[in-house]
Amino acid sequence: MGQHFLKDHAVLKKIIFHISPQKDDLIIEIGAGKGALTFPLTATAGKVIAIEKDPSFIPFLQRKNIPNLTILEEDIMKVDFSKLIKAQNFKNKVKLVGNLPYSLSSPLLFKVLQEKELFSECIFLLQKEVAERICGQPGSKKYAPLSILFQIHFSIKLLFLVAPGSFSPPPKVHSALISLKRRDYPLFLIEQEELFRQFLKGVFKHRRKILRKNLEKLNLPLPLVDKALNKFGLERNLRPEQLSIPQFVALFNFFYQTEE
Repeated sequence: MGQHFLKDHAVLKKIIFHISPQKDDLIIEIGAGKGALTFPLTATAGKVIAIEKDPSFIPFLQRKNIPNLTILEEDIMKVDFSKLIKAQNFKNKVKLVGNLPYSLSSPLLFKVLQEKELFSECIFLLQKEVAERICGQPGSKKYAPLSILFQIHFSIKLLFLVAPGSFSPPPKVHSALISLKRRDYPLFLIEQEELFRQFLKGVFKHRRKILRKNLEKLNLPLPLVDKALNKFGLERNLRPEQLSIPQFVALFNFFYQTEE
């Protein structure tokens, strides 16, 4: 999996500070590894569930026999978070944390999106490029469907950067710690979320092309596209990254309400 283990104790302390484990928190950790983050979390969290796929780490994690620590040897992509949380009978905050393997970061993030209602907050150590994409703002090269989908449902902060030398073995790129706090109410209610996701994916597929051409490639009739652009006061030469989240939502609702 190409996993890189965090070895810098100063960075670990900063991460734990931002996770801020409390007695009423259930914390689910993705990729416990050697327990560098796991064990400190158990000191103040109500309960910690550490999920680790590699069987060679399980005996090490189990040897301390910590009462508020549950260790699961499982593939995180196959974990049913809803079932897992219900089994704990935990009615307070659920935080999802972890140093995400670079190779799994995108599918994991989309899994989190699908099960977003379960978590009050997610704090992830990610490849810097991915973290910047989640935080991306209109007009920037980092702005992407991932930015829009997460920002609708989460308040997002890039907390700090982590140099390659803080890991063993060191990766080739910098990492970043990011906080995703679920909003009490999403910025917009999207009834057809999967369709909205596919719409954004299609719109951003050819970033160098203008929005109008990309919309046409989604099998939307050009007269309808022009009608939408005129309705929302959008210039015909705009590129996808120049639109705000409200504008994307408005376009999506216009096209799919029209189809109905």
